[in-house]
Amino acid sequence: MSAPPPPQPVVVHHGIVKQALSGDTLIVRGQPRGGPPQERTICLSNITAPRLARRPNPSMDAALETKDEPYAWEAREFLRKKLVGKEVCYTVEYKAPGTGREYGAVYVGRDTSGENLTESIVAEGLVEVRRGSIARNDDKQQKLIQLEETAKAAGLGKWSGPEEQANHIRDVSWTLENPRHYVDSQHGKPIEAIVEHVRDGCTIRAFVLPSFQYITVMMSGIKCPMFKINGDKTEPEPLAEEAKFYTESRLLQRNVQIVLEGASNQNLLGSVLHPNGNIALFLLRDGFARCADWSMRVVSQGVEKLRAAQKEAKEKRIRLWKDYTAPTNIVDIKDKNFQAKVIEVINADGMVLKLQDGSERKVFLSSIRFPRTQTPADGEPPKRESKTRSRPLYDIPYLFEAREFLRKKLIGKKVNVVVDYIQPKTDDFPEKTLCTVTINNINIGEALVSKGLAMVVRYRQDDDQRSAHYDDLQVAEERAKKKGAGLHSKKDPPTLRVADVSGDVNKAKQFFPFLQRAGRCEAIVEFVASGSRLRLYIPRETCLITVLLAGISCPRASRPGPGGSLIAAEPFGEEALAYTKEHTMQREVEVEVDTMDKGGNFIGWIYVDSLNISVGLVEESLAKMHFSAERSAHAKVLSAAQEKAKAARQKIWENYEEPVEEEKVLEAEPQERKITYKTVVVTEVTDELQFYAQNIETGTQLEKLMEQLRADMAANPPLTGAYTPKKGELCAAKFSDGEWYRAKIEKVEGKGIHLLYIDYGNREVTSSTKLAALPGAYSGLPAQATAYSLACIQLPTDPDDIQIAVDGFYGDVMNKQLLLNVEYRVGSQEFVSLLYSDNKEDVIQGLISEGLLLVEKRREKRLAKLMDAYRKAQDKAKKSRLNLWQYGDFTDDDAKEFGYQG
Repeated sequence: MSAPPPPQPVVVHHGIVKQALSGDTLIVRGQPRGGPPQERTICLSNITAPRLARRPNPSMDAALETKDEPYAWEAREFLRKKLVGKEVCYTVEYKAPGTGREYGAVYVGRDTSGENLTESIVAEGLVEVRRGSIARNDDKQQKLIQLEETAKAAGLGKWSGPEEQANHIRDVSWTLENPRHYVDSQHGKPIEAIVEHVRDGCTIRAFVLPSFQYITVMMSGIKCPMFKINGDKTEPEPLAEEAKFYTESRLLQRNVQIVLEGASNQNLLGSVLHPNGNIALFLLRDGFARCADWSMRVVSQGVEKLRAAQKEAKEKRIRLWKDYTAPTNIVDIKDKNFQAKVIEVINADGMVLKLQDGSERKVFLSSIRFPRTQTPADGEPPKRESKTRSRPLYDIPYLFEAREFLRKKLIGKKVNVVVDYIQPKTDDFPEKTLCTVTINNINIGEALVSKGLAMVVRYRQDDDQRSAHYDDLQVAEERAKKKGAGLHSKKDPPTLRVADVSGDVNKAKQFFPFLQRAGRCEAIVEFVASGSRLRLYIPRETCLITVLLAGISCPRASRPGPGGSLIAAEPFGEEALAYTKEHTMQREVEVEVDTMDKGGNFIGWIYVDSLNISVGLVEESLAKMHFSAERSAHAKVLSAAQEKAKAARQKIWENYEEPVEEEKVLEAEPQERKITYKTVVVTEVTDELQFYAQNIETGTQLEKLMEQLRADMAANPPLTGAYTPKKGELCAAKFSDGEWYRAKIEKVEGKGIHLLYIDYGNREVTSSTKLAALPGAYSGLPAQATAYSLACIQLPTDPDDIQIAVDGFYGDVMNKQLLLNVEYRVGSQEFVSLLYSDNKEDVIQGLISEGLLLVEKRREKRLAKLMDAYRKAQDKAKKSRLNLWQYGDFTDDDAKEFGYQG
């Protein structure tokens, strides 16, 4: 007889477990020497695991969803937790023909001495042994039967009772009915999940725990190379396979946290947080992905880190960026940051700045575009062009609102400018400087977009010439869209019907009576043609007018002539233009129309704050007093200003020769502020920030009166209920301290009597049982508490801010001696300033400097010095961000959208 063949040596393979498909099937990735990674599907031999649920195949009409068998998920999880990402060795016993699946044993570690996974999972009662394939003479296979019997005896896993088995079947939701609602329901909090599939480098599918909601998540803020479907073939873009492997090797079947941030069709947008951080950062840093602007706007945090990671990959020129070329029009660092004063706003995205050296520079807000004329939709006929001249500022919806927003915030203010990039000159357009402009740390472009008054420019993905705060702009735009603000509103855009009266004699005659009767009316200077010629918009009349400054003769600046020629400026005409432009351009002014010329131009006076521009030009030796001013109310002031300018012998008076007979200089009579302080004690502060005060000089007289009244009431106590209160009467009232005081009955409301204690200013609602008739001897002394209001201040609009101001004022002045001066009266109400009697510090100025009160706009010349001190105190509070100013300057508009909170 021939000898039996020698036993074949057992071949041991090694690899890293990529995925556990079920409780008995694994995908193992090996790395042969010199070759690409190879994947093998390994099934644990001699066992059968419960089947997992399957979702219906969307490409098959009759495909049905299947449910978990009991403990199918636990069996899969047993292998996943033990093996995914770890090194194993395995032996192959046989290979199933046609499927590519190999059956054998898997061991943890590098050799077969490690844990046998087949034996471990059988011992847990999570799988069933296929006894028909067990060899009787194989001790290892017979051991599986013994382990199964032990698990059965213990009632482990699938060998437990029917009731327990029913609790181990998942309720899987394969689809989302409303992705947006699902995102909102998570409130931006991280959710636990297990990654089940990696579609490409930036798209995963996962089970949310513990709900087992199956979701598809596209990583927000990035885009990896994709797999394109071309007919029946799937063609990967360059680096698509590598990017997928990068994500797969780190996330597949790993426990992750997902922050859902948005929805795109049935896909969700979110950040996938690996234990080592946001996987998107690593994909960008290693050059497997690029930032995606369209989804960057939903990223809830770390946008700057994503951009920085992409920048790092670009600088290294790795993978996607191997051919990257840095832009050539980089701004010199010395010119990149500067401060300047805004002197003009151009439409809604540009402005003219005055630099510190006195030069002017035109810049534009980067990455935003202002509203434009709406193009007709397909099928709609184009709108008929108007016969009148084009006025985009008033005709394009929201353009005027956008310009006004910037004008109110910026004109005359210092801003910080950071140049983002320079747009080169082309045949059609000049070179443009694109910048980010901030004031009080508020990005003006972002504020404009958040109001819905501008749109964010969309760039090519590889275009780096954009705002440094581009992502913030996109977030602001999304916020505006959600609110339906401005351009994103579903309502019809506002229409601004403006009558252009300039140069139209007939229209000017129609408007002249109204403007003349109106006296001083508010206006906005839209254009300055020369030192004495301005174009104004009158909001009250919604008209545009040309105004010539009254009372002066002013040299003209250069101007266009016939045939495209240029008429040269008169001496000092350009200087006069610059003066008027700096003081009035796009500022809110007051105009007082006197008369009208033959060309339809109005002649009148223009005031900026307390400055009469005509007088200002004369004072600066840039204009002469016209003879027509002699009949005006400003004749004396103009004449004095001209005599002073003549004496200085500058500009237009440089070569002036005095006449032989000197004219007597007419000095303007200044209106001085009257200061007559009296010492008072504040006795009451109201919720509206009015207060009551007693004059110290009559304090002794009041004390004697009170002592006599209380003695009289004690000697002759009134009969309870004998007094019938009537509105407007003086009476004696017993206060809560048990003492009697003089009071006035303000209202009788049922059993409640509303009182004002006339000597102290406090109010109370009491009953008639605490009142008595006031003896005539005590009604002769006038009320000792006088009501006053604070001068030159304005209360905040928010009730909480008002209460804070009232509390601050109460703490500073209550029951203290102060010096009071009446500054002005409105009707019978006196408005006063207050000083502390010891250090003479201004009480109101202190409250303003603490950011508790606003300064009122007043133009009285006699109050100019006081108003200047108050405005300086307010500027100090703004700079320090105190109380009312903690979120920046809110006075011109609602500032919540400045730096959106929440």
